[in-house]
Amino acid sequence: MAETYGEEAQGPVFPTVPFAHPPGDLFLRTRFALPARPATFLRRQRLVDHLDQALRTPLTMLNGSAGAGKTLLAADWAAGLRQPVAWLTVEVGDRHPGVFWAYLIQALQACGVLTPGLVGFPADASRVDDRLLAALAAELNDHDRPVVVVLDEYDRVTAPDIAEQLAFVLHHAGRALHLVLVTRTEPLLPLHRYRAAGELTEIRAAELAFTPEEAVALLELHGLSLPVHAAQALVDRTRGWAAGLRLSALAARESADPERYLKEFEADQSTIADFLLAEVLRGQTEETQDLLLRVSVLERFCPGLADALTSRTDAAPLLVGLHRANAFVEHLGHSWYRLHPLFAEILRAHQRVRLPGLEQELHRRAARWLRRHGFLPETLAHSAAAGEWDFAAGAVVADLAIGQLFTGLRSGDLVRLFSHMQPEARSPAADLVRAARDLAQCDLRRGLAHLRHAEERLAPEASEPAPDTVSDRAAAQLGCALLEALAARLTGCPPQAERAARTADELRPVVPADLLDEHPEVSALLLTHLGSVRLWAGSFEEARAALTAAVGAPGGVSTVRPREESMGHLALLDYLNGWPGRAERRALAAVAEGERAGLPPSCASGIGKLVLAAVAVDRHELGRAQALLDETDRSLPGTRDPVTAAGRALVTARLLLVRGKARAAVEAADPDVATAVASPWAAGHEALVASAAYLAEGRPEEATEALRRVSGDQPTCAVEAAAIHAAAGRTGEAVDLLDSIRTEGRAGPGVTVRAALVRAQAAQRAGDTATARRLVAHALLDARRERLRRPFLDTGAWIRPLLAMAPLHELAAGWLRTDPPRHGARLPAGPPPTPLVAVELSGRERDVLERVARMLSTEEVAADLHVSVNTVKTHLKSVYRKLAVNRRGDAVRRARDLRLL
Repeated sequence: MAETYGEEAQGPVFPTVPFAHPPGDLFLRTRFALPARPATFLRRQRLVDHLDQALRTPLTMLNGSAGAGKTLLAADWAAGLRQPVAWLTVEVGDRHPGVFWAYLIQALQACGVLTPGLVGFPADASRVDDRLLAALAAELNDHDRPVVVVLDEYDRVTAPDIAEQLAFVLHHAGRALHLVLVTRTEPLLPLHRYRAAGELTEIRAAELAFTPEEAVALLELHGLSLPVHAAQALVDRTRGWAAGLRLSALAARESADPERYLKEFEADQSTIADFLLAEVLRGQTEETQDLLLRVSVLERFCPGLADALTSRTDAAPLLVGLHRANAFVEHLGHSWYRLHPLFAEILRAHQRVRLPGLEQELHRRAARWLRRHGFLPETLAHSAAAGEWDFAAGAVVADLAIGQLFTGLRSGDLVRLFSHMQPEARSPAADLVRAARDLAQCDLRRGLAHLRHAEERLAPEASEPAPDTVSDRAAAQLGCALLEALAARLTGCPPQAERAARTADELRPVVPADLLDEHPEVSALLLTHLGSVRLWAGSFEEARAALTAAVGAPGGVSTVRPREESMGHLALLDYLNGWPGRAERRALAAVAEGERAGLPPSCASGIGKLVLAAVAVDRHELGRAQALLDETDRSLPGTRDPVTAAGRALVTARLLLVRGKARAAVEAADPDVATAVASPWAAGHEALVASAAYLAEGRPEEATEALRRVSGDQPTCAVEAAAIHAAAGRTGEAVDLLDSIRTEGRAGPGVTVRAALVRAQAAQRAGDTATARRLVAHALLDARRERLRRPFLDTGAWIRPLLAMAPLHELAAGWLRTDPPRHGARLPAGPPPTPLVAVELSGRERDVLERVARMLSTEEVAADLHVSVNTVKTHLKSVYRKLAVNRRGDAVRRARDLRLL
């Protein structure tokens, strides 16, 4: 017996009436017609091209939500095909196999592919004989030209029998049939088999979405002009949904300000709301509608979270079904979903009408579920929406996330979120978060008041309710220690910072290790604050230890800010110790660290650019220095951080001095910050500016008096003070001050260059020109690598005759001065100048240099000395560094000048 698709087996019947519907009614011919495209329809060539390419596979699926533009796209494409197209718009009544196949056969006859009467029609709406399907497949397979069958609204087909029958005909029709399904849901066909065989082309919602450029073109068809950046915002809001764009455009045409309407329209008050409520929401069950209305308060949700809001347990299957039905529920992966933005906006408005007074409770339930499952950012957002600020603050403090108000890309969001915290929030955690919020905005007065209140209420003897657990209390106290260290930094109080650091060390063993690992920014911030305070107080080596440890904190966005600030502080340390090149490299690394992460400026950042500006002044690159200073001023118009303020004052004053604005420099040299202790280096530089201003005004006595605050403990300040003494005619005092300089380790060129020039000036004044030349030569050698021009420009007229002499002119050529030696200048007799500190080469370095002088290659030197090529290169780098050169030939010449060869 032949197999029959239907309720029971019966023989096939082939009526000869060509337009007979199985129940006897006439066919509805509109179902076979290609839908008309409106005048504002936009042909999107990328999608048409994809459909053309899809003809290589037997099956194509256009799968998208209501209003995604599927039908018009398919109709526009089909209208341009050369091969016959059978179009059928499926209706709900087609769920019966006999009705569906009767209409499909009629569609094939209407386009001329089937001859009327050749195959016939099912006699019964409830079933179809397999011989009819076999005859249809055979007839199609024998057809000369392939036919394209488009089934629009295919999601209305819910009978598995029809899907199985379609698969049968598609298979046996062979290459003569190309089937296009236009659907809102996943069809019942075994798509996985077609995918595996490479026989399926899929065009889904992401591809159907309009791009910003396509949105601009669509709006132009509606008589509207919108720039691409504005269209991007509209596309983001509509997710490129075709119906949303068209309905928005139609409404905008009626507005007095179309561009503003498209930017600000209220979705729940638009025709889009009517469309979505009618096409999506009202077709759902009561349970599904309730679920959608409740999850509309969420940015994203999973079944467990949705169940918490509905107090039911059916969210998982409902969400899967909504996503499969393209009901504007987007799957994010790992069982997480989100609503289409416009749909969510409309649902929220609808929820306030249907479920009045429930929104705050929904936020409260969401916050508690998210807190239990470790989603802190969303916990805070929903707690705030519910008005539960104590709960939000408690979550921040207990999770040890207090440092996130100062670090990372979300710090600004957190500060803004808690700026709305109501005074009714009275827990210790709320006070602690208020303190962090205010200190993050450099509001020291209010921040300290809230911090003291929080500390009093967290004290063991306090009558306030204690945090839930010992670890929660420890986390809160560690948060207090972090804020104490920041307050100490902003007030320049080293003892307070040291106490905070010791407290933090005592608390760390009590805080859960996983919390500390999850929040490395806490330790990094503490070390940064401690290092900054130590630097301010002039404890350079202790500061370097803390800052270096902060730079070594684990990577990630959460520690970018403290790493950037610590690198900037280390750069300033290098600069203050006279190493401008090293300072520049660290400062560039600090700036790059912050820019890579896209961090906004904070009241304590920007030190890296200030150091770069200071180095630029020393190199007499005044335009670059001013640009860097202006950039810092724009990003940090005012700062309470003492180190940053002092750094800005230092650079600004030095730049003004160079430009001859002495009085303005004196005013700018004051950092204008109140601190618990004075900074020796900040005070020293302020004194230097005042002294230089007095000297420029012809008041040498006052200039000398101003230098009494400068000691040898600050080498860079001391050498500049010595230079001012020398310029004022007090060479003896200048040399005495140089002799008092105490450096930890080798002094940098920022110190040695000025020191050599001061001693050279003293020698020149004493009539010892040979010693002066030797000292100037040493200064030039040290300064050339760093391109330090300012020390030479500040020395005055006495050095010019020396620089005009041939040996010194050669050392200054190309970077300090470009003019040739004076005509007839006498070349000095006698041996070439030797450096102030003798250059010492190791025995192996001499061996390498001697062979380089004989024009041996690196490989030949290695072979001659029986060492590796890398070893030779290492020795050469050391030789270059010691001789202040960059090339082999220069190294040989310099070594001969210094009688090392």
